[in-house]
Amino acid sequence: MTDGVTGMAAPEALDIEVPRVAGSGIDGLDPAPELDRSAHLQAVREGRVGSVHSWELVTAVDGPGSRMTLFLAGCPLRCLYCHNPDTLKMKDGEPVTVESVMKRVLRYRGIFKASKGGLTISGGEPMMQPAFLKNILREAKKHDIHTAIDTSGNLGHYMLDKDLADLDLVLLDVKSGIPETYRDLTGRELQPTIDFGDRLAKLGKEIWIRFVLVPGWTDAPENIDAVAKIITRWPNVSRLEVLPFHQMGRDKWETIGIPYRLDDVEPPSNEEADRVRQRFRDLGVSLVY
Repeated sequence: MTDGVTGMAAPEALDIEVPRVAGSGIDGLDPAPELDRSAHLQAVREGRVGSVHSWELVTAVDGPGSRMTLFLAGCPLRCLYCHNPDTLKMKDGEPVTVESVMKRVLRYRGIFKASKGGLTISGGEPMMQPAFLKNILREAKKHDIHTAIDTSGNLGHYMLDKDLADLDLVLLDVKSGIPETYRDLTGRELQPTIDFGDRLAKLGKEIWIRFVLVPGWTDAPENIDAVAKIITRWPNVSRLEVLPFHQMGRDKWETIGIPYRLDDVEPPSNEEADRVRQRFRDLGVSLVY
């Protein structure tokens, strides 16, 4: 359900605020023109302007090849291990136009072609701003650029099948296979992720699964088995990334003044991570990284 004004998830449901009308800009992206609030809200509703946190050029991290990863602001989940808690609120992003994003994306078209890379839209949660997301994906495909999103799938119902046609790859975060654990970790329900994965499977859309290994939270054998049971139902999964929990985001939690509940959790050892990877292989998941 959207709010009928911004085309985004309803604020009362997701505890968000509309991004501010004008900002200082992001290095490499021109800020959106300064508009009055009414005109700004209309531009956001139509997906001409979005709230952007940052962007970076990476290789073999957020999809194949060299990629421009665009981080949108806003997320409905409150993952305890989030390493980018500064992307949680849409109001903390900067207003940027689709044209500004595409101007930057097209600068790297030669690099994308040579490396078989492309554009990945992450966050936050990119589907918090569905109209903006759809417009960027559509423009990228006009230029034959490989597209991907990094998502929890929680808001997958905002993307119609025709919108998903502009996506080449989905990096789908399956944070737990046990509903209660998922709820404790994220504050949200697991089922929307499964529903979104089912839709992607029906459409034959390629998926890379991302699973964060958090000692004491997601490393239980029964949870590994539950995650494997979910993802083996999707024949379109071509990769599973087991990502060891780390503490690199701890300072950000302190900076924004949100209590950090995993302060005493130690990252898993290489041996522990390899054990989980092997367990996934034993359960029929291929291409585990």
